[in-house]
Amino acid sequence: MNNAIVIVDDETHIRILLEETLEELEDQGVEIYLASNGAEALEVIRRHYPRLVFLDVMMPILNGYDVCEQIRADPALQGIEIIMLTAKGQDSDRQRGYSVGANDYITKPFDPDAVLARARAVFGLK
Repeated sequence: MNNAIVIVDDETHIRILLEETLEELEDQGVEIYLASNGAEALEVIRRHYPRLVFLDVMMPILNGYDVCEQIRADPALQGIEIIMLTAKGQDSDRQRGYSVGANDYITKPFDPDAVLARARAVFGLK
């Protein structure tokens, strides 16, 4: 597992906002990779084996639930922390996220400080 984060969102401005929120972690050796849909996400995750994935739910090709299920079903990808980051905030959406293997579920609009704090916790950084 690498000191890496994969940000998966089909909305460019959300990817950029998350990247800017997390970029200070790069000074501490964390690499950041981006993906704009579920299929691309799986390619990037399999290539870089990140410690953390921020995963949108509503995306083209494969949605976030499907991506999460595929990660959890792949023995080579065990141990990756998956945080769903989505506008789908109903209890049923949240329950589905946890049922497919998400470690956490954050709804949009999100607090950048909370996202950064969550990432720091995963990497054991202050």
